[in-house]
Amino acid sequence: MLQKRTSQNGVRIVYEHIPHVRSVAVGVWVDVGSRHETPEENGLTHFIEHMLFKGTATRTARQIAEEFDRIGGYVNAFTSKEQTCYYAKVLDHHAKHAISVLADMFFHSQFDEQELDKERQVVLEEILMVEDTPDDDVHEQLWNVMYPNQPLGASILGTKASLETFNKDSIHQFMEHHYRPEHIVISVAGNIPDGLIDYIDSLFGQFGSSTKLPDRHSMDLPVFNSGESLKSRETEQGHICLGYPGLSVKDKHIYDLVVMNNILGGNMSSRLFQEVREEKALAYSIYSYHSSNVDSGSVAIYGGTSSNQLQELKETIHETIQKVVDEGVTETEVDNAKEQLKGNLMLGLESTNARMNRNGKNELIFKEHKTYDEVLQSIDEVHIHQVQKLITNIFAHQPAISIITPKKDNPL
Repeated sequence: MLQKRTSQNGVRIVYEHIPHVRSVAVGVWVDVGSRHETPEENGLTHFIEHMLFKGTATRTARQIAEEFDRIGGYVNAFTSKEQTCYYAKVLDHHAKHAISVLADMFFHSQFDEQELDKERQVVLEEILMVEDTPDDDVHEQLWNVMYPNQPLGASILGTKASLETFNKDSIHQFMEHHYRPEHIVISVAGNIPDGLIDYIDSLFGQFGSSTKLPDRHSMDLPVFNSGESLKSRETEQGHICLGYPGLSVKDKHIYDLVVMNNILGGNMSSRLFQEVREEKALAYSIYSYHSSNVDSGSVAIYGGTSSNQLQELKETIHETIQKVVDEGVTETEVDNAKEQLKGNLMLGLESTNARMNRNGKNELIFKEHKTYDEVLQSIDEVHIHQVQKLITNIFAHQPAISIITPKKDNPL
């Protein structure tokens, strides 16, 4: 059963006790992502995520790593367009120690100048790694095309130029502005020991902030763009991404979109997989996915193939989409998609980490939690006519297109 406690300073703690497991997953969620950055701050949210692992007043970076290794657990973090999360998973009897280390990182990181310089180079290597991985880079380029000169289209990692500007003062100012009690959720799932929630409350329920924060709802609504990006580089394959405007995570038709994506390119029986890979053998990797934000969303399609087949792949993707638009989907496809989604949801119940993630994100975005039965009901209520209407609306738009081709041959 999911429970919630709000600390006196506004920090929310959501926790789900699962007595039949021996692990505890805990995440410190912050309602800030790359989308909240100014152009000058691009990449700062992600850089701060890295720096919280680089040492506190009482622990070095190595000691932080060793403390989790020593108890057989793991610790990590991620930054997205709209959230940051620091999380750990450990055996239940180590949960108190794990959260104490996370709290130490959260409140007492030193941001030593030498460590800042070292981590700048680490993040730069991460940027270069993405650029050297064309099946990652093509998605980055797609976001730039879909939302040009907008925070949502900027890279989460930032740029070499922006990294050079980050220092201890800019980190403190950003954290003072965004790492505030009302923007923080602690999510816990697993075999929660007695007293753990009280302990978390004692660690995170006391701090405050003196600055006045602007209304988060003042963020500009993203404007979708249907342009094209073409990039040539040293690679064996060509890569293509098509993007279309999607739905907000809060949209009442979000489950229609999930079913639609499943039918289009979300699994091995999907239209794109069957047509592109099974029928024409044009690609090993072909799929679609949707990204939903608090006020917007996108649907994307990816495929990678030899450069001499890239044009045919592009045409086949368009033909597959047009066939779905013209002829519609079948009742069997909708029913199969719904059953698969329900299966994925219920299988996720076996993971404490999945439950922690679901509960933390729901609390940040919705401040409420649907039961699993309510989610299953929402999936069951998806109707073929709603799916078809969504297909018609989404693919009526001209797509944004990102293409990476081998330098030796540019077929497009």
